[in-house]
Amino acid sequence: MILLRVSLLFLALFLLPDWYICKTYLSDGPYRKWKKKFWWPTLVLIAVLIVFLTGHNSLHDYFGTYLIVALCVTIPKTIFMLVSILLRLFQKLFRCHLPHGSISLVPAVLILGYILFGAIKGKEYFQVKEVTFCSPDLPEAFDGYRILQLSDIHSGSWKGNGKALQKAIDLCNQQKADLAVFTGDLVNSRADELLEFMPIFSQLKAPDGVYSVLGNHDYGTYVRWENEQARLANVDSLIAREGRMGWHMLLNDSHIIYKGKDSLALAGVENSGKPPFPDRGDLPKALKGTDGMFTVLLSHDPTHWRRKVLPDTSVQLTLSGHTHDMQISLFGFSVSRFIYPEHRGLYLEGPRGLYVNIGLGYVLFPMRLGAWPEITIITLKKAYSTNPQNNSIKL
Repeated sequence: MILLRVSLLFLALFLLPDWYICKTYLSDGPYRKWKKKFWWPTLVLIAVLIVFLTGHNSLHDYFGTYLIVALCVTIPKTIFMLVSILLRLFQKLFRCHLPHGSISLVPAVLILGYILFGAIKGKEYFQVKEVTFCSPDLPEAFDGYRILQLSDIHSGSWKGNGKALQKAIDLCNQQKADLAVFTGDLVNSRADELLEFMPIFSQLKAPDGVYSVLGNHDYGTYVRWENEQARLANVDSLIAREGRMGWHMLLNDSHIIYKGKDSLALAGVENSGKPPFPDRGDLPKALKGTDGMFTVLLSHDPTHWRRKVLPDTSVQLTLSGHTHDMQISLFGFSVSRFIYPEHRGLYLEGPRGLYVNIGLGYVLFPMRLGAWPEITIITLKKAYSTNPQNNSIKL
């Protein structure tokens, strides 16, 4: 379904700009001879798209590369069309002459360079984001406590590029966090993706440990297995390997962190998503023994927060991932906001909060544009006012 929606979007992006450019600039004059030739790249891209939609599943491994090529062709032409339309309207309103074709070409070329940066360097353009979450419920001993959050590494997408992940883990350790957490999707599907990077991930350290939960991809439901036992064995293998890396998996479970006489509860649930994503989260089980404590909950899918966490618990802070912010954000806008009400950054409901990390890795297409790979440092602060407007510093 997602693939079909993406395909329909690209079909519109293919045809509309070409139709406009041909009608406006190639219908007559010296460029008329280019009119038929201008359509050929678009027709080829559409033909390849049809092959992907009707072809064997093995072709999907190359769909990401195709998407980047398609973006490089369609987005600059779309920008050219939009700028040209605006300039032509300006020209009519103010009765002036503008070389709208030449002017429109400038932002089109600039956006092409931006897309190429996203494809070549964007997926390794690691950003450290700092956010402060204040709560009147926080024990005083944890005032200033720093939590490092990673999410959605998707190890299989980094095959042969351990150097980039080493850079990311080094950057994580430089933050000197008290606690490190990972909020799911360590692999694309298979636990074997992790083997190459286990020595790197095992270097992630924090005084109070490294804790993780499972994401939807970690269950291996996106590939065919010989039988259900093989899939379950794959999940068990992933959990065991995270353990060997020194990461502690929270499977509907919790861990208590002590500082003197004060304590903080760290809880983690299995993935709890809306269909078609798995819903295996068990909040009552995960929160058992944490009554009355300041609690940080790890839950991969941010939709879990409004569905169950807010109405059914008193958890003060939930940390999620999953959205990737669709890996593309232009001028702060991402289509992920139409799918996920909480798609990136910090969200508040009174004194309770959700932070959505947009992920360190990538899946489907090998690029990040605007939605740069994220390392988050969340600093907990004791609040002495219950006014929500004074209880956070939002990104």
